[in-house]
Amino acid sequence: MNWLLEVDCVGKRFAGRSVLTSASLWAPRGAVTFLVGRGGMGKSTLLRIATGILSADSGYVRFDGVTHLRPRLHRLARCGLFYLPDRDLLSDVFTLWQHLNAVRCRIGASEGGLSEQQAAERLGVGHLVDRTPGSLSSGERRRAELALVLARNPRCLLADEPFRHLAPLDADVVGAALRFLAARGCAVVVTGHEVRSLFEVADRVTWCTSGTTYDLGTVVDARAHLHFCRDYLGTLPQSVDGGTPADGTRTSGAEPRAARD
Repeated sequence: MNWLLEVDCVGKRFAGRSVLTSASLWAPRGAVTFLVGRGGMGKSTLLRIATGILSADSGYVRFDGVTHLRPRLHRLARCGLFYLPDRDLLSDVFTLWQHLNAVRCRIGASEGGLSEQQAAERLGVGHLVDRTPGSLSSGERRRAELALVLARNPRCLLADEPFRHLAPLDADVVGAALRFLAARGCAVVVTGHEVRSLFEVADRVTWCTSGTTYDLGTVVDARAHLHFCRDYLGTLPQSVDGGTPADGTRTSGAEPRAARD
């Protein structure tokens, strides 16, 4: 597999409580990886460690073959990483057009990226570029944030809950933007609890539970994974070939246990 981002054997404790013990995340070029898990299992923590916003107690981050024992977001951003947090990214001081211009001026765009106007039009916010984020709906703000991502044309996007609180039409536009990025070779990682929407977008699934992670493979493989279906989806597995459901491949840790809220 052609991995662009590798986060391996990560451990993290907060105030004496272990959130991650031995978690890993592998993101291949040109694919959308769905990092799934119940609330409090450490998905956002793992993303923040991958970006360098948080320091891990153990483990390492490797980006495009370069190992970072102490990753920093500004350094990884120069290498082509874009982090979309689970909070509002845009400032209400500036219009959307000023945000788009700032991305170009301060960070620059990778070769082959869309223009500011093209990015805004693809996300359906071309008519809103003269407005400030505070005057937009939650769906419009999320689409505006994805327009910034498209204008930047990153090599890797880590998006924390990009579908949260979105209406179906907004979710469709966001999902199409994520697929568009992957088709251009971007390694995309998304988290969220909107399983149906994310399964439609994802190429691969990684399950975060009980402090560790499990690489479940494709969406079809994930739907056939006995423990994942039972403990997270609350359904019976869908066997790939009509035989015994797959158990999946662990990326780290012991046998999966039931995820807890």
